Amino acid sequence: MTQPPPVQGCYRHPDRPTLARCQRCRRPVCPECMVPAPVGVQCVDCVRDGVRATRADEGPFGGRRSADPRLTSLILIGVNVAVFLAVLLTGGGYARLATALSITPLGQCLVDDASGSYYPGVLDPATCASQPGAYWAAGVAYGAFWQVLTSAFTHAEILHIGANMLALFFLGPPLEQVLGRTRFLAVYLISALAGSAAVMWLAPPDSSALGASGAIFGMLGALLVITRKAGGNYQLVLVWLGINVVLTVVGGAGISWQGHLGGLLGGLAAAAILVLPAREDRRRWQWPGLAALTGLLLAVIVVRVIMLR
Repeated sequence: MTQPPPVQGCYRHPDRPTLARCQRCRRPVCPECMVPAPVGVQCVDCVRDGVRATRADEGPFGGRRSADPRLTSLILIGVNVAVFLAVLLTGGGYARLATALSITPLGQCLVDDASGSYYPGVLDPATCASQPGAYWAAGVAYGAFWQVLTSAFTHAEILHIGANMLALFFLGPPLEQVLGRTRFLAVYLISALAGSAAVMWLAPPDSSALGASGAIFGMLGALLVITRKAGGNYQLVLVWLGINVVLTVVGGAGISWQGHLGGLLGGLAAAAILVLPAREDRRRWQWPGLAALTGLLLAVIVVRVIMLR
């Protein structure tokens, strides 16, 4: 003869005997703690966890959906334009403000006439002080650490900022729509930092670079990873990326290929951390992974600073 199932107390109210069990966790539930489900009942905790996991405002890769996915890009554009106007009003791309915000691995001995002329091979403040009409513009290795980020918001030519901001306007909103605001901003800033790290290691110590191009290349890299993961037409992204690589190569000495390369690699790495883990593991790995990547980039920059000094 089949024995009836044992009567147990509700998992939240042990003094209330019940035969009902949650269809998900199999814990005994009393009428007060059960919620009708398509099949059987569920406990209130499982229902709450399910709602949290499938909430309507969560994007495909864990980020909260933005009410206006254009907002972050428009703010970034506004910051870039504000810095550009400040640079123009203080003397242009070779004046002291632009020099202080651009990234230089070591530093430059500049002629103090806002012409951009400098003393090549003079790589320390003491020697620069002995040169007529010169001043030392400190780089990252001499304490201007802010340059690793401010350089990505600094432009000196209208064509340069126009092209970068146009790319940001078209690439930024789709990425924010997929990743959410904070994750998109993290990809953007990490790409900018990675571009600066590449400049620190691959560019001449007394060279200077500025512009959001590293972050733009990072967005292209992120878009490539996301499109490939989602099964979209990533070949089209490769075409656009290839066009930009060609423009970088044929653009001559005026284009920082180092910043472009570093930004692209940074965007690829950041996007991979966000979208490649399995759905159930993303919350566990996304932010620690981005923090580790940021720490690695900062460590790479610090090592280069030590070597240059």
